[in-house]
Amino acid sequence: MGKAYNVMAATCPSRTVLHRIGARWTVFVVNALDDGPRRFTELKAHIQGITAKVLTETLRSLEADGLVARHEYDENPPRVEYALTPLGRSLLIPLRAIRLWAEQHVPEIQAARSHHQPHP
Repeated sequence: MGKAYNVMAATCPSRTVLHRIGARWTVFVVNALDDGPRRFTELKAHIQGITAKVLTETLRSLEADGLVARHEYDENPPRVEYALTPLGRSLLIPLRAIRLWAEQHVPEIQAARSHHQPHP
């Protein structure tokens, strides 16, 4: 059996994995690649509100972590596509559950926030 990891331990490397998954734009990029490879401009248009700089940084981080593969085509003009690796595709399962939970519980969260706001 492999080494046991404990995300609650301060020095455990699993914390960096959890940090990557919890990074602000990771969920959006992984979900955007669910249907297959996309070009940078397609990703930017699909993920509303993300800047080119942040998308570049997120894609590089996901590539470094083995979740996304970058494929350059030998064409003129050059074409680059990004796709989920098998490891990245495995992340879709828990992310789908989180996305579904978030979408189903919007009314309760909004109601709780409205009751929590300070009154004048």
